[in-house]
Amino acid sequence: MPEQLPEAVREKLEAAAFRRLVAHFQEHTEVQNIDLMTLSGFCRNCLSKWYQEAAAQEGVTLSKEQAREIIYGMPYGLWKERYQTEATPEQQAILAARHAAKE
Repeated sequence: MPEQLPEAVREKLEAAAFRRLVAHFQEHTEVQNIDLMTLSGFCRNCLSKWYQEAAAQEGVTLSKEQAREIIYGMPYGLWKERYQTEATPEQQAILAARHAAKE
């Protein structure tokens, strides 16, 4: 990271990149969480958990569902109903292999 960036600027840039990532996930509902997990090792649920943990570190209480709604842009149950598809056997096998490789 460039050392010349003041911390406040760095944090502002990181926040902007985070907001763009969240917006990208909200716009691309065709991308399933299982695909994100197999490709990147994290998904929307992971991101919402990290958000919830960051809030707790700042003394802000967010429920799991509140954090998910921030990341999904709607209640999680509604997102699942509208966009989540059944994982294929191939997707499940890829994810299982990824988890096995970590161990």
